Amino acid sequence: MFLDWKVFLTDDGGGRTYLEWMIQSWGWTLSVAGCAYVVAMIVGVIIGTIRTLPNSPWLVRLGNAWVELFRNIPLLVQIFLWYFVVPKVFPALQQVPGFILVVLALGFFTSARIAEQVRAGIQSLPKGQRYAASAMGFTTWQSYRYVLLPMCFRIIMPPLTSETMNMLKNSSVAFAVSVAELTWFYTQAAEETSKGIEIFLGVTALYVISAFAVNRIMAFIEKKIQIPGFIVAGGTGGGH
Repeated sequence: MFLDWKVFLTDDGGGRTYLEWMIQSWGWTLSVAGCAYVVAMIVGVIIGTIRTLPNSPWLVRLGNAWVELFRNIPLLVQIFLWYFVVPKVFPALQQVPGFILVVLALGFFTSARIAEQVRAGIQSLPKGQRYAASAMGFTTWQSYRYVLLPMCFRIIMPPLTSETMNMLKNSSVAFAVSVAELTWFYTQAAEETSKGIEIFLGVTALYVISAFAVNRIMAFIEKKIQIPGFIVAGGTGGGH
């Protein structure tokens, strides 16, 4: 089979080569994934934390409802809801770019998964750590800020790494609402050039490079925050 890699150097009819178009689309993929990850981490940590608050049953129920809602609706359906339905219900959102709506959909979807990891991480900690923080005079906020959450993140780093990589891969659904990321580029360029295999391999290579880079970055962070002598069950975290 002969592959014509020169297709990436040909003009796409808009004053740029297909290689330049692909690199620009890669930038959009990273932007969608990066922005959605920020949303997911902020919301996920908040929701995961309030699900473990003592003496706040209504907050716990609110957090549980958030997780069940966003975890049990398929991501593609959520993107369509944000893109087509929400702007109809709230007309002010009709002026919001599709990029922002996709970021919110992907961020909230992933926040439910991160919230579950944070909840499990906090609840896996020995109760003595919470009691010790209280004995030192910490408020509930200070107990989470200085004791519980730092230990929790050391425990959940392996699943959080997988979730970060999933975020990058899930960003591909943005093509369904015409966000010009890598998958959207593939569908357009393959149709224009009739070189679907070459385009597909090029896009796949960029996804692999991105996922590998994310994996190495998260592994570096995990190594940096690891506490000597602190061993997780299964080899990556846990505690004495």
